[in-house]
Amino acid sequence: MIARDGLPHAPMLALDDPSWTTLRCAYGDARGIPALLAQLDGAHEDGWQSEPWNALWSALCHQGTVYSASFAAVPHIVALLAEAPERATSSHFVLPASIELARAAHDAEIPEHLIDGYVTALARLPLLAGLVAAPDWSELMCIAALAATAAATGQHAVAELLLEADDIDATLAWLREE
Repeated sequence: MIARDGLPHAPMLALDDPSWTTLRCAYGDARGIPALLAQLDGAHEDGWQSEPWNALWSALCHQGTVYSASFAAVPHIVALLAEAPERATSSHFVLPASIELARAAHDAEIPEHLIDGYVTALARLPLLAGLVAAPDWSELMCIAALAATAAATGQHAVAELLLEADDIDATLAWLREE
């Protein structure tokens, strides 16, 4: 299937595939992750504290730790973004970026059967960021898209800086003082 960005979807584990029960998340096996991912299709709330985002964050990138289910979930999150870019939220960008940053920081191993889907989905993020960019974007959305682009292109330090800078203006003022 071709999405709005003109690219085919990344290979992904079907939501009804029984092998989700063999994958791990922060709370044990990942049998509940497909239901959470399915809820994203109708989710309009932005922010990691709204559901189902909060539950996905907690299960897939818990305190900077990632799991096998994290790598299976990223292609689904990116596919939803590609199919409906007008409904993009910051979490569509920040959760995949955070998973990639945690993977790199802890040298987490991606299960062999999930590598192609994960890598392909990450590679789509820069194009999707450009596709959904709008002049009226909030600072949060801009930071999210830029951080995802940086993480997807291997610029992990840049992505981390963007995600950790709580107050951009204060950070810039501090840098200018140096």
